[in-house]
Amino acid sequence: MGIVFFFDKGLLAMGNILFISGVSLTIGPKSTMQFFMKRQNFKGTISFGSGFFVVVGWPVIGMILEAYGFVILFSGFWPTLAVFLQRIPILGWVFQQPFIRSFMDRYRGKRVPV
Repeated sequence: MGIVFFFDKGLLAMGNILFISGVSLTIGPKSTMQFFMKRQNFKGTISFGSGFFVVVGWPVIGMILEAYGFVILFSGFWPTLAVFLQRIPILGWVFQQPFIRSFMDRYRGKRVPV
């Protein structure tokens, strides 16, 4: 909603809080802290966390920092996402086409270069 309303600072901050709360409720507070404090996720955590606070003053810069941090943090979930997308009943047919499947297989198991 914050982006739809032209980067409204309040809505962006509320979305950030709800995102962190949702992750905590999904995997638990201890696992959330372990995930964000892993050494390999440290760069993404710093970027996402700084964007979390910068969004209040400069929303566009904050969203860019958060997007970069999000990609770095969750790039390890690409293989799981790829398998999930290929198994969706109707939409999965698109992701099983040879060109798209070769593209997905090329990046399966690799992290985004940091």
